[in-house]
Amino acid sequence: MTYRILSLDGGGIRGLITVIMLQRLSQKPGLANWLDQVDLVAGTSTGGLLALAIAKGLDLQVLRDLYEKKGKDVFDDSLLDDIFDLATIIGAEYDNKKLGRELKKILQNTTLGELKYSVIITSFDLDNEAANASERSWKPKLFHNLPGEGNDNEQLAYKVGLYTSAAPTYFPSVDGFIDGGVFANNPSMCALAQTQDKRNLNRVPFDDVVLLSLGTGTSMTYIQKKRLDWGYAQWVKPLINLMLDGVVGIADYQCKQILGNQYHRLAPSFPPGVFIPLDDVKKVPEMVKFANQVPIDKTAEWLHNNWS
Repeated sequence: MTYRILSLDGGGIRGLITVIMLQRLSQKPGLANWLDQVDLVAGTSTGGLLALAIAKGLDLQVLRDLYEKKGKDVFDDSLLDDIFDLATIIGAEYDNKKLGRELKKILQNTTLGELKYSVIITSFDLDNEAANASERSWKPKLFHNLPGEGNDNEQLAYKVGLYTSAAPTYFPSVDGFIDGGVFANNPSMCALAQTQDKRNLNRVPFDDVVLLSLGTGTSMTYIQKKRLDWGYAQWVKPLINLMLDGVVGIADYQCKQILGNQYHRLAPSFPPGVFIPLDDVKKVPEMVKFANQVPIDKTAEWLHNNWS
């Protein structure tokens, strides 16, 4: 019996690219209802927000409007905030109160257990608050509503959305959680592994799994020098992008090795010289144009052959 997983990368405002690609795939002949067949939606950061909204059954156009019309409000940095934060040296770039309001509008007080589909949403717990000091630590956290012991059915979806999208330096942490992109900006492997959890009442054989993974646009960046005698100041900015791209690539490799043709990834690359940061709302028109030109025929063919 086919078990269908949709996995959505992190990428801030570039989540708009993911939404448009999903829309275009749904407009292909024979694929109008492919999203209605999904069994599990996994997401990190902006992909986590999309996963929660899709699992609630929201229309893709509602999500597209959120990026196109509300993105500039979410990534709004006031001069006063910059002064207090010393231009992000000692404070996050943005406040996430506006994002929280928008998420609550669309997700309301829905809990993970009330969602239409199963979800896995990545985040990172900065302190597990263990009573035993020897066990106290930070750790990755996978919020999910899969049947069985240890799920997070009582968690409010909009709060989990804030947890997964609290990207360090961009947004403050929320309830001790930060963006899951620090360990799984591509949550495909997390989703695949979770299907094998012995606590899961509906454990899925690998042979039954099909997994579609979507990226948010990759910038063709590199560091040219062979030897870098860098310290904190030089490494901090490229290291964040390096870390995010690195975990995306290894998850792609692992899923390919395990699933073979049962796995497909749609992760378009920007033209050389084009770099779109997570918060660059001024490039929304450029992202729309790019997303509408991404070749999706191979992905549509894969869906036809594997999804139903």
